[in-house]
Amino acid sequence: MDENNIVLKTNTLVTTADTDFKNRLRAGSLVNMLIQAAIKSAGELGFGFEMLKQNNLIWVLSRLTVEIYKPALWNDSIEVETWPKTIDRLLYIRDFTVRNQHGDVIAKATSAWLAIDIDSRRPKLINNANSGVFNQLSDKYALNYLPYKITDVAYQDSFFKYAAYFDIDLNNHVTATRYIDWMMDAFPIHFHEKNYPAQLSVNYIKETLFNDKVQINYSQYGSEYLFEGNNECAAICAFRGSIKFS
Repeated sequence: MDENNIVLKTNTLVTTADTDFKNRLRAGSLVNMLIQAAIKSAGELGFGFEMLKQNNLIWVLSRLTVEIYKPALWNDSIEVETWPKTIDRLLYIRDFTVRNQHGDVIAKATSAWLAIDIDSRRPKLINNANSGVFNQLSDKYALNYLPYKITDVAYQDSFFKYAAYFDIDLNNHVTATRYIDWMMDAFPIHFHEKNYPAQLSVNYIKETLFNDKVQINYSQYGSEYLFEGNNECAAICAFRGSIKFS
């Protein structure tokens, strides 16, 4: 398949619903734009949710790392470019480049996805005649490393979140962007007045279901904050995250 048919470019407008109190694109909204572009790309390449469902599979985001160079603002027009890069064992690696209306690169990202069996909840590889597309652009990258794997967090502070109606997605678990919102909630409003994420990573470890109680532990190491969300109902680690601020 030709590269032009593998690389997808989508455009979207930053609305007031996407921004924080300083008119900057919220980190969770940026990640949502990446995810929506990934969903559209997978569908156009023949590996969308409907195709996977026929094989009793669903796409699940496993890891994500985003570098942010400047914040997009309300009413900016954003272009998200995305493509499948390679397969690392069971992880499907996908990259992203984000530009504003002036053509400036404002963010780059790399992500790792799993094709999960709906019944066993275990990852599987997709095997069909078109699977080669996942490795065809292995030399094209936005970030020249894999999404970070975050280790255990020795925490200094913690708070709690309950998975509510607006946290749950069509797979009946907490949606990927909500974990980022939860991490950003750890900081007081005056902190956000002076700081904006320069890099963030999330490892999605175990799903969180409706009404689950999650204890979010976090620690500061210089300009980096590490997070670990423990699902108290299931007694497991649900996610780990990292945010560095500029």
